[in-house]
Amino acid sequence: MTVTYTSNMPEGIPSLRTIAMPADANPDGDIFGGWIMSQMDISSGGFAAHVAKGRVVTVAVDAMTFHKPVYVGDDVSCYCSEAKRGNTSITVHVEAWVRRHHSDTVEKVTEGMFTFVAVDDVGKPKPVGSCVES
Repeated sequence: MTVTYTSNMPEGIPSLRTIAMPADANPDGDIFGGWIMSQMDISSGGFAAHVAKGRVVTVAVDAMTFHKPVYVGDDVSCYCSEAKRGNTSITVHVEAWVRRHHSDTVEKVTEGMFTFVAVDDVGKPKPVGSCVES
């Protein structure tokens, strides 16, 4: 099997991996951008929560770029990396990649920057990583 990559893939394992399904598509079979964005938010939220050692909330989505369409049946993977860290916030760069349905072609389809704020039990901002692990 020869896998064809359209550009250099991120290192590491994906933060999220799922299959694009018919319920996530318009009548022409293109996956809704909002569905892809939600997968990226879920993926980067989990990544940010791990870094923050606790609860985080999405406060901004910046620089969202849709490079190529996603189709029904594509295997979608989201890769996350820390872009910036503040006292109470963390910005995560997310790339969404697909392995095309019934194909060995792998392509980057979307990328964006998601910013999260670490919060305590009542929703007040707290320093990133200030939660004690048990």
